[in-house]
Amino acid sequence: MARYDVFHTDCPARDVVDHVTSRWGTWVLISLRRNDLRFYELRESIHGISEKMLAQTLRALVQDGLVWRKVEPSTPPQVSYGLTEFGREVGEPLTELFDRITRWLPPREAA
Repeated sequence: MARYDVFHTDCPARDVVDHVTSRWGTWVLISLRRNDLRFYELRESIHGISEKMLAQTLRALVQDGLVWRKVEPSTPPQVSYGLTEFGREVGEPLTELFDRITRWLPPREAA
């Protein structure tokens, strides 16, 4: 079985790596690590992300097979997102990195 060469510009795996490591891709994967979330819950969990950027990021991650999207036929429609098995596999080291960084940072002073 041939391996992907992510250093080659036309490698399909490179796009997935770009989406996961994008400014917001990492935060979406980390936010979904414990629970499935609706769009607005996800937006509220990631401070600083706009609706437009969240929608674009989710679209890319769904297309890559990292995140699933479920639409409930209601008025208004309720859209939920969660990690696929592939998304959990990719998100695990990101979560570990996040946890290591926060453990090693000095304690924050109360504001």
